[in-house]
Amino acid sequence: MMVQAQLHCLYFLTLYLTTGYGQEGRFSGPLKPMTFSIFEGQEASQIIFQFKASSPAVTFKLTGETDGIFQIQPDGLLYHNRSLDRETRAVHKLQVSALDVHGTIVEGPVPITIEVKDINDNRPTFLQSKYEGSVRQNSRPGKPFMFVNATDLDDPATPNGQLIYQIIIQLPKINNVMYFQINNKTGAISLTPEGSQELDPIKNTFYNLVVSVKDMGGQNENSLSDSTSVDITVKENIWKAPEPVEIIENSTDPHPIKITQVRWNEPGAHYFLIEKEKLPRFPFSIDQKGDIYVTQPLDREEKDSYVFHVVAKDDLGIPLAFPLKIHVKVKDINDNPPTCPSTVTVFEVQENEKIGSKIGTLIANDTDEANTINSFLEYRIVDQAPKSPTEGLFLVQAYTGVFQLAMQSLKKQDIPQYHLTVEVSDKDFKTLCHVQVNVIDINDQIPVFEKSDYGNLTLSEDAVVGSVILTIQATDDDEPFTGSSKILYRIIQGDNEGRLGIETDPQTNAGYVMIKKPLDFETAFIHNILFHAENPEPLVPGVEYDARSFATFSLFVTNVDEAPQFSQQVFQAKVSEGVAVGTKVGNVTAKDPEGLDISYSLRGDTRGWLKIDPVTGEIFSVAPLDREAESLYRVQVVATEVGGSSMSSTANFHLTLTDVNDNPPKLVKEYTGLFFCYPLRKPGSVIFEATDDDQQSFRGLQFTFSLSSESLQKDWEVSKINGTHARLSTKHTGFEERVYNIPVHINDGGRPPMEGTVFLPVTFCTCVEERCFQPAGRQPGMPTVGMTVGILLATFLVIGIILAAVFIQMKNKDKDNVKSAQASEVKPLRN
Repeated sequence: MMVQAQLHCLYFLTLYLTTGYGQEGRFSGPLKPMTFSIFEGQEASQIIFQFKASSPAVTFKLTGETDGIFQIQPDGLLYHNRSLDRETRAVHKLQVSALDVHGTIVEGPVPITIEVKDINDNRPTFLQSKYEGSVRQNSRPGKPFMFVNATDLDDPATPNGQLIYQIIIQLPKINNVMYFQINNKTGAISLTPEGSQELDPIKNTFYNLVVSVKDMGGQNENSLSDSTSVDITVKENIWKAPEPVEIIENSTDPHPIKITQVRWNEPGAHYFLIEKEKLPRFPFSIDQKGDIYVTQPLDREEKDSYVFHVVAKDDLGIPLAFPLKIHVKVKDINDNPPTCPSTVTVFEVQENEKIGSKIGTLIANDTDEANTINSFLEYRIVDQAPKSPTEGLFLVQAYTGVFQLAMQSLKKQDIPQYHLTVEVSDKDFKTLCHVQVNVIDINDQIPVFEKSDYGNLTLSEDAVVGSVILTIQATDDDEPFTGSSKILYRIIQGDNEGRLGIETDPQTNAGYVMIKKPLDFETAFIHNILFHAENPEPLVPGVEYDARSFATFSLFVTNVDEAPQFSQQVFQAKVSEGVAVGTKVGNVTAKDPEGLDISYSLRGDTRGWLKIDPVTGEIFSVAPLDREAESLYRVQVVATEVGGSSMSSTANFHLTLTDVNDNPPKLVKEYTGLFFCYPLRKPGSVIFEATDDDQQSFRGLQFTFSLSSESLQKDWEVSKINGTHARLSTKHTGFEERVYNIPVHINDGGRPPMEGTVFLPVTFCTCVEERCFQPAGRQPGMPTVGMTVGILLATFLVIGIILAAVFIQMKNKDKDNVKSAQASEVKPLRN
């Protein structure tokens, strides 16, 4: 026994030393309230903490929910002697006391809490090894109809106790389609959309599912699992839409009237109607048994059918399944008489129409249901006025309303109009409609000119466009103001270019011949015109236009001297600004209507760049061109007749100059204020910008910068910032107090490249308040010393003169006052 105790102490000593528990800190310390977390299932004899005794304490005592598992050594070493089980006890409440040599508690008891942390040592288990349930066909997808449940003794607050459900087998599985689904967290089983549509108890009444459950959220390969069998019976769904309902319109029976019904599969459902259309009044209702009623008489002519839905809900207001469609058709009764299309229906018939010719169709209306006996109409002529030359001149097809000419042809001169009364009837009603038949004239007369020759007329070619030059007249004996008597005039010969036109007066049929386009002597100086008068309506067979519908006229055009005409008003050309002097840059063309020669000249050549060949119209350069001076050069070209009246005309010539790289870069401005404070304490820099008069590319200016000589490079440096800006920097601070003119080369990189040298004056000067200080000298415009003295003397002289004048005036005023006083003293007093 002694040997066993010694070995036990040796074990704890070795564990104590190798794990570092003897060191003050995480695993050892004074007696105080503490909480420890220990995983369940760990091996026995695991050290928890080393408590340190403080005098006079020499030993420790453990009490509380030890369960024979936790112990403490006299030296304060707390440990457990066998593995923990969270499912037995999740928290152990202990107390540790410190005792002196007499066994008296000198410190504590101090609460010590042991929290047992869970490990996944329990598999989930279904509450039943087999489940049974049933579902109605066409049930709403996603609505649970049964549940499976499993438990796990592990901590539900950790992944060890988090369960995931899954359907792993469905039998039968038709076309590899899953009809059932499960909520992986709650175990609720419901139909998939496919199951809701395809389940049919006639085809398959029973289904079996194998459902698994896994802990650790099913995300760990070491998850524990269980499975169960689920048998499902498919029942017939009695929640079905009824057949369409027919309701006779305008019913006089007491309302409401039951028309159909629906039933949910189980008792306790609540039924509601849903309108598909927003109607002013909805004439249907449903009770809680599922009976559907019409609440008032319906009128088919107002609305011939209704479509709405009924839905069943549970006590929470959640729909139990898809809504059902209810279709109600309103059955027609013959309650509407026929109606005429208008107060009077008008037909026209030509006076030469043959017997049997169709005149027109009378289409009456009946608002009762179409294609039924209630809307089937019959037509009959009951009266004709006048009955001349005989009664029964017209007939109507009884069931189509088509009117025909029944007897002889009609004559407008005898009777121009007939009135017919037509009876239109359905099964129960009759209506009288009125038809007016107008007899219209036929085009059996041709237009006849009042004269066949309208002589001749002479006009100059500059006659005003739009002016009337002749009035022609033809007559037609057909009915006035109809297409048979209206006359249209055409020029069918002598005006191939369409320079003349004719307008007809609608009241008199007079034709006004006018100039539509300018006359041209050079094109045609004689026009032998042939007029044709015709009707817009075709002539009746057997009647043809003859010589009476044609007339002649001669137009003579005299010449007018006209100015030359350019082929276009603006001529354009494009050349490079670097072309050699004498290069052809463009040409212009003009033509004289009279065929005379033309001489060309330029006007507005302000820069003297161009000349024109007076005969050919070719334009040449006579001086260097410069795009930078003017990129688009505009001049006028003058074309003058030679040998005639010297008439002339002008056109514009626009010459676009393309760029040549012929300008060196330069500074955008004069940099006269560049300075550094002397003495220079640290290297500094200034920024400058360059530009170029040449045309920029799409990339913009791309200059390179360099110092003009290598000798400058020990003192200065030029660095490029971008395509147009650079920085001039000092390389040291040892500069004299003076002005430095720094030459810089700027290259534009063009084709060919152009380079310019610019000078940047940089001043090193004494600074006052960060500004360059320079001793003041006499500025331009300031007076000299002599001038200043002269100005002061002149100023004093003017002031002296003004003071003297004031003094003399005051002196004279005093004398006048004395004389006035003396005179008053010798005057006698008056009583």
